[in-house]
Amino acid sequence: MDPEPGEFLSMLTSEEVDALRSAGRPRRWDRGTTIMTEGDTSDWVLLLMEGRVKCSSHTSGGTEVVLAVRGPGALLGELSAIDGSPRSTTVTALEPISGIVVRDFSTFLEAHGRVAVLLMKLVSGRLRDADRKRIEYGAFDTTGRVATRLLELAERYGEKTNSGVRVALPLSQDELAGWTGASREAVSKALRTLRDRGLIETGRRRVVIHDLEGLRKRAR
Repeated sequence: MDPEPGEFLSMLTSEEVDALRSAGRPRRWDRGTTIMTEGDTSDWVLLLMEGRVKCSSHTSGGTEVVLAVRGPGALLGELSAIDGSPRSTTVTALEPISGIVVRDFSTFLEAHGRVAVLLMKLVSGRLRDADRKRIEYGAFDTTGRVATRLLELAERYGEKTNSGVRVALPLSQDELAGWTGASREAVSKALRTLRDRGLIETGRRRVVIHDLEGLRKRAR
């Protein structure tokens, strides 16, 4: 499967990808498997080759907050591998996944300076994205945040059909709520609002966006 644009693997040359593959070993996980656990200490990274995962954290009250959905080409666990700190998020397979597990990632970076610079750019981009989401949560209502997340999924995973853009949702409604910083009930109401306006059609773990431009306007 080709890496998603903007993910770590898409930034590397074929020689760098081969070197990274040689430094690790392949592994597979079933849907629902916890790959990494928040608070654990471990020194390996995962280069995701197939499938999608969610990166999440839990509040003191036990509520799950979904921080990101990552797909093919993503690098996971790099911060802990570099600075030795505990994992900051839990990574869970949203579908069957496969990847390359690389241990002693710091040594690999020392031998591949260009890759280290690219990683700095990637981490910087994620920090900017986190800042954008914090602003978004304060400025948008729940319907606007749900519309924004649906657009993000459509841009990354959407398939054009005669009736619109179809997205096979990797998230349950509870997980979508955790990704929008809202309750399940609020997300359900937001989806109903978007359906009533004719912008989307929903089914079990799927959504068809009938009006992308209309959804973009509602996301602002």
